[in-house]
Amino acid sequence: QVQLVESGGGLVQAGGPLRLSCAPPGRTFSSYAMGWFPRPPGQAREFVASISRSGGITKQADSVVGRFNISKDNAKNKVHLQMNNLKPEDTANYYCAASQGGTLTLREYDYDYWGQGTQVTVSS
Repeated sequence: QVQLVESGGGLVQAGGPLRLSCAPPGRTFSSYAMGWFPRPPGQAREFVASISRSGGITKQADSVVGRFNISKDNAKNKVHLQMNNLKPEDTANYYCAASQGGTLTLREYDYDYWGQGTQVTVSS
């Protein structure tokens, strides 16, 4: 079973940047669409960004347009979430997910594999 490992989370002041990364150890996911789904404290997991298998098509939630950017490096077998101008409401455990379908999707149930999450905390 493909396992995903997220990294790059941490504590940052409001307005600062963080870059999250996700990789499947020992596997290649060039054929997978990828997504990021944060779970804010006490809330359900939600969609924030997705990218197609080629990396040519991306989609972000309205709340992060202009601040977050998802990218996929198939040569290095990694996906990244660049987060700029972070706000306290971005605080969440961020999960990386992979979809065998390969098509960009916002729906959690379209994703087949998930990581354990990496915590992002934004202080005001």
